[in-house]
Amino acid sequence: MTPSMTSYQVEAFGRPLAQVLRDIPTPQGTDVVVRVGSCGVCHSDVHLHDGYFDLGNDVKLDMTRTVQPPRTLGHEIAGTVVAVGPDAQGVKVGDRRVVFPWIGCGTCSLCEAGHEHLCNSPRALGAHRDGGFASHTVVPHARYLIDYGNLAEDQACTYACSGLTAYSALKKVAPLGPKDPLLIIGAGGVGLSGIRLARQLFETPPIVVELDQSKWDMAREAGAGQIIDPKADGALKALLKSTGGVAAAIDFVGSASTFNFGFGALRKAGKLVCVGLFGGSTPVVPAMVSMKAVTVTGSYVGSLQEMQELMDIARSGVLPDLPLTTQPLSSATQALEDLRAGRIRGRTILKAAA
Repeated sequence: MTPSMTSYQVEAFGRPLAQVLRDIPTPQGTDVVVRVGSCGVCHSDVHLHDGYFDLGNDVKLDMTRTVQPPRTLGHEIAGTVVAVGPDAQGVKVGDRRVVFPWIGCGTCSLCEAGHEHLCNSPRALGAHRDGGFASHTVVPHARYLIDYGNLAEDQACTYACSGLTAYSALKKVAPLGPKDPLLIIGAGGVGLSGIRLARQLFETPPIVVELDQSKWDMAREAGAGQIIDPKADGALKALLKSTGGVAAAIDFVGSASTFNFGFGALRKAGKLVCVGLFGGSTPVVPAMVSMKAVTVTGSYVGSLQEMQELMDIARSGVLPDLPLTTQPLSSATQALEDLRAGRIRGRTILKAAA
């Protein structure tokens, strides 16, 4: 019998993922086929499943052309190499690797500068090409496969998005000294990655803003210092009084209220890094940007070089594990629904059958 693979695909936006059985692809050229062992479920998977991102004020960013069904979602992928193309080098069958999924065209100026993740003609796995909600996936070149050493596979896969996104955002506010407080907004999967990485990159524990108090224990375990309920009376005023304003704030949520809290918490010459994609919109007063001399910048996942740097840190064993819940690959639709409904603490990992 011809070996087959299983995938769970978007065939219609917003509808349950469809189970699809087909032959395992034969790698061509520099292609590498990876048997997926673990794949994380990300908030962006929810938006891609919906077919849009909410920009607020009833404005939606249409993703139906980007994600052209049928499409297999999933971009936090770790597994084992099972086949290599005739031109593939630097990897062999049996190698255990985590996949860098943010692949560009390879020829534009952004790609040539090492910013494939920002390419205007992307080939990202799990969005523009089939990803990891499957038993197997095809990676176009071995350079996108990174050795995860002695890390557990289900932890390793999270570094491809949750960890990478947090690391790239933190690099944008470095360096920070002991008198430069850092505010991290959100203690979900990406926020927790940011907290544990911040403890390695900076001297002072980050201040964490998290509305859901059931996540506070995980934030403390990850390395948070003070934790703030943003809805508490006078929360922002008290933060400004105790710190004089933070040197940097990273918003891992991306809602109107979290943006406003982060912007309002900045001291003069502070920096707000916007990461989250929750949705919504809010006005910005240009005069306040000028008068406080603040910087507002976006951060979208991260580069291959940053992924390699991050994996060097992770392989050293200094980072605490990310809280995980594992589910079988067949539960992909339910995992998306749980994440959409806010029922996930930490990260959900889909495990393909061996």
